[in-house]
Amino acid sequence: MAGRKLSRRQAWRVEKIQQERAERAAKKDSQANQLLDDNELGPEQQGLVTAHFGTQVELVAADDRTRSQRIRCHLRANLGSLVTGDRVVWRHHKETNTGVVVARLERSSELSRPDAHGNTRPVAANIDQIVVVFAPYPEPHGNLIDRYLVAASALSIPVLLLLNKVDRIDDTNQVDITNLLGIYRGLEYSQVQVSTKTQQGMTELQQALAGHISVFVGQSGVGKSSLINQLLPGVDLKVGALSEATQKGTHTTTTAQLFHFPAGGDLIDSPGIREFGLWHMSPEEVFAGFPELAALTGLCKFRDCRHQSEPGCAVLAAAEQGTIGAQRLASYRHIIHSL
Repeated sequence: MAGRKLSRRQAWRVEKIQQERAERAAKKDSQANQLLDDNELGPEQQGLVTAHFGTQVELVAADDRTRSQRIRCHLRANLGSLVTGDRVVWRHHKETNTGVVVARLERSSELSRPDAHGNTRPVAANIDQIVVVFAPYPEPHGNLIDRYLVAASALSIPVLLLLNKVDRIDDTNQVDITNLLGIYRGLEYSQVQVSTKTQQGMTELQQALAGHISVFVGQSGVGKSSLINQLLPGVDLKVGALSEATQKGTHTTTTAQLFHFPAGGDLIDSPGIREFGLWHMSPEEVFAGFPELAALTGLCKFRDCRHQSEPGCAVLAAAEQGTIGAQRLASYRHIIHSL
């Protein structure tokens, strides 16, 4: 079917918007070129993006082991999108202590999230550990955790399950949380249990983060910012209180930022999200994200088995035998349905 013809005013409006975008891009490129043409710029060197602010990024030089000298840089217009964790090539303007990013190096990994229009966009790059943070409140749900695990599986990035606020475990939630942890312990996912109030598990967490570029993901209100404030005194991230009515948190992180541990390793704090969109993934990728299901790949009678009620389904047989938990199978089906 042919596209709808635009009116003269609509066509003018579209052309005006495109012209404004082109002018903004030209202005940004002009600022960067002005610096590039300046003989006072230093030689090309590698750097690491620690934060993104509109048309500029904050970065540290690759040889700055303490990540202490953070420098604002302009971007060349043809670079494309940069995110926290990107490794780049840049040039330093010592007089103003600014710089220009001239190239982005290849990413080893990329973590994306859905935007308001239903498209995915990257929020962090080059991470090698995903830390899924959850807590007794807001109430943890296996399906949300499973979404993170499936996404991590698709990226081939190891996962650490981090139960925060263990001081809030009591008689009303002890059984449910114990059962939830048991599911993932049986699947051999690494786990750490911590409390920023009692300091339980904090040393173990520091050891698990050392030497990695990690990213914290999880619902708002599970205490990601509080954990960072404990791990890195002086950062002082804003902490949001839980809603008394819903026991859900408020979003306090507005942009992904990279923080460095003095003993080694980096942490990227990404904006809190309540749901992890996986609709861009194929059913096969989701299936592979459940290790107990992936172990049965190719064993069903029919190659196009949907694992619902088909005869000869290896997944259904395993569920009947109890080798696959009912909660995990329901979670898999829920994710597949959401695709």
